[in-house]
Amino acid sequence: MTTTLQDTIEREVTIRASKERIYNAITDPSQLVNWFPDAVEGKVEVGEQPVFDFGKYGKTQVYIAAADPFDYFAYRWTSHNEHTTDSLGDVLSRANTLVEFRLTETPDGTVVRVTESGFSKLPQAVAEKAFEDNSGGWTFMLDRLVDLVTKA
Repeated sequence: MTTTLQDTIEREVTIRASKERIYNAITDPSQLVNWFPDAVEGKVEVGEQPVFDFGKYGKTQVYIAAADPFDYFAYRWTSHNEHTTDSLGDVLSRANTLVEFRLTETPDGTVVRVTESGFSKLPQAVAEKAFEDNSGGWTFMLDRLVDLVTKA
C-alpha cells in the first residue's frame, strides 16, 4: 500500500488589528520573539538567513525569501530530525519548506493566512513528523500571534 504525504499546511485566522500591526509582529524581531521563537539572531530581511532560537526545541536557520510590507512575508526553513535539536546552515542547500504569510484587510479585521508547503520534498525520514508537528504548531503559534496583536 502506498501512502501519499500531504504537502501543504494552511491555517487562517481573522484578527481585529491592522495589517501594519500584524505584519510588524511577524517581521520585527523585537515583536516576533513575543509569539514565535524565543530569540532571533541576525537580520529579518530578504536574502538574509537569521537563526530562530526555540529554546529547548533548538535553533533553526531560515532564509527570508520575500517581503511585501503589510501584505506578504515568506521564508524557507528546514526541519529538525531525530539526531539533532539544531537545524543550522545554508537553508537553500538543503531540503526545506516555504512558510508564507498573506494579510488581507476585511470589514471584520485582518485575515492572516499561513501556508507552509514543500513537505513532500523533505527526506522521508523527517517529512511525516515535520508535517505532523507543524500542523499543530501553526495553530498554537497563530493563537499566540492573536494574543499579542490584540493586547491593549
